[in-house]
Amino acid sequence: MKNKLLQKRALVTGGSGFIGSHLCEELLARGFKVTVVDNLATSAKSNLSAIIKNKNFKFYKGSVLDVKLMRRLIRSCDIVYHMAAAVGVKYILDNPLGSILTNIKGTEIIFELADKYHKKVVLASTSEVYGKHACEPFKEEDDRILGPVNKSRWSYAEAKAMDEFLALAYLKERKLPVVIVRFFNTVGPRQTGRYGMVLPGFILKAIQNKPITVYGDGAQMRSFTFVKDAVDAVVELSLNAQAEGQVFNVGGAANISIKDLAYKVKERAGSSSQIIFVPYAEAYKGNAEDFEDMVCRIPDVNKLQKMIGFKPEFSIDEIIDRTIDYFRKVKKCDLGGCLR
Repeated sequence: MKNKLLQKRALVTGGSGFIGSHLCEELLARGFKVTVVDNLATSAKSNLSAIIKNKNFKFYKGSVLDVKLMRRLIRSCDIVYHMAAAVGVKYILDNPLGSILTNIKGTEIIFELADKYHKKVVLASTSEVYGKHACEPFKEEDDRILGPVNKSRWSYAEAKAMDEFLALAYLKERKLPVVIVRFFNTVGPRQTGRYGMVLPGFILKAIQNKPITVYGDGAQMRSFTFVKDAVDAVVELSLNAQAEGQVFNVGGAANISIKDLAYKVKERAGSSSQIIFVPYAEAYKGNAEDFEDMVCRIPDVNKLQKMIGFKPEFSIDEIIDRTIDYFRKVKKCDLGGCLR
């Protein structure tokens, strides 16, 4: 049964980020008034260029760690989509302390204020929480298998898992309505390769006919989700009362190895790029002791399908083609990412 209240005032933390900006567009299209707070540390305000002048949209440059600001924004909304997080393997390895504080302390502030003002929260989590599983589809209730604490690469998975524990504790003890979504490699226009995101990194190299770098042997399996599919699922879950108190994998049907992805990007871009394989120790030079990869990240989305009838609209070829088109249209590109 759909939630009859249909909240109309949304606060999106991290709303100028890749997923957040697409989410804002979808919410506005559904009649919401949308407010964004973002510190622009790993995002760009230009991601909001299509909606920045919309009369139902407001933007605040600020941090989720700013309690005074967050109190004002949460008090005046109906639902919080908590998308703000330090993301990207490279960024996490380069900024371990700041990443942990943002991902844990920021979420603590969100839930404390949401509880005080009785606001529903949709928490963005990640497939990283599953850790080093065997290569089979992950179910929401599966055990987690993580690496040692001296590998700071796992701090992101641990921080997001603690965010989930916090959300469910508020649900249990305070009856706060929460929904948790675990994203699996969401990709598409506006995603940058600057912080280690694989698809935009491959595409940027391919359209410049420069070598496409694959880390390790490229046998790592991933499931890629087009951003429109992902945000549609998030909004549907947020408006469904039966989804409250539950965790959902949000992923696509596009399962592919990183090596095959590199060759497919090269083919669809019509590129002359050479594909080269680089050992992790070289790829993460200076941080190699902190890095450990996940062999497989593939979701079981049966629960999501049963709840909202989710079915990914975009194939891997469509995902790649649309993302290539985007990067070819932006005005200025460099090897780390594209800026408008």
